[in-house]
Amino acid sequence: MIITRTPMRITLGGGGTDIPSYHRTYGGALISAAIDKYMFIYVNRPIVDDLIRLKYSKTEIVKDVDEIQHDIARESLRLMEIRNAIEITAMADIPSGTGLGSSSCFAVGLLNALHALKREHISARDLAEEACHIEIDLCHKPIGKQDQYLAAFGGISELEIDTSGKVRISASRIDGDIRKELENNILLFFTGIKRESHSILQEQSLATGKDKKRIVDSLHRIKEIGQQIKEALSAGDIGRFGKLLDLHWQTKKKLSEKITDQKIERWYEVAKAHGALGGKIMGGGGGGFFMFYCEKDRRELRRAMAAEGLRELHFRFDIEGSKVLVNF
Repeated sequence: MIITRTPMRITLGGGGTDIPSYHRTYGGALISAAIDKYMFIYVNRPIVDDLIRLKYSKTEIVKDVDEIQHDIARESLRLMEIRNAIEITAMADIPSGTGLGSSSCFAVGLLNALHALKREHISARDLAEEACHIEIDLCHKPIGKQDQYLAAFGGISELEIDTSGKVRISASRIDGDIRKELENNILLFFTGIKRESHSILQEQSLATGKDKKRIVDSLHRIKEIGQQIKEALSAGDIGRFGKLLDLHWQTKKKLSEKITDQKIERWYEVAKAHGALGGKIMGGGGGGFFMFYCEKDRRELRRAMAAEGLRELHFRFDIEGSKVLVNF
């Protein structure tokens, strides 16, 4: 029996520049943080039969891997050359469709569990690349490499992606006291809206591939803002980080009309009126979690968001990445 734990993430800067249609021409750069909200994967070999039992938001019981509907699970088992006789259960602290990278957490956590089941050691980098291969190349999802690398490595990490797709990942150079203050000043609120970001990301990817000027220019600007965020955090100027988040949000909205709407815009203005320096919707946009940065009395922002019907998600940064918790 194997149990793995894999962290979700929040993007601090540069989000969207990891999508292949952009980084293959211009290179991508991001800074993200893993948080202590996890995907747990349980894997076991059945004793009484050779069926595949897969439990997530649905339950599948099939005889062969080719019959599995869940694309990431199917392709992961194929990659690991497991055709049948396995039980897989996925449990998450946060539901899918909320912008925190849960699908990549599933991929990384499952692959980590399957390697452990086969008594194979795998590095965090290879784990991330295997998950990227499954999601991007085999399942054809319009996503980048950020989520898989943060899930595998954890921490507050800086990613640089060259035009060949090679990723250089390094721990962000943030002082310990600043890291703690950053952790306290970032607030996450669930909008109550669950959505699949694939349609938004697909639109962005197609527009970038056609070199649509508005989209490409916006991603260039987002990458520049991401670099400024990295510099501000390294210098301990976290107030500037909050202001840059506001600029990031104004730029991100230019990527797609689906990223925001009147309700989301209202919440953002209410948050700024009650102490937030800046913020943005996590992931592709359109719903999920709103992240705000607030240095003043955070109770005022919390009361304002609660009055709007948004529920806060308390979190801490994760430093371990995907981890095997049980192996026997």
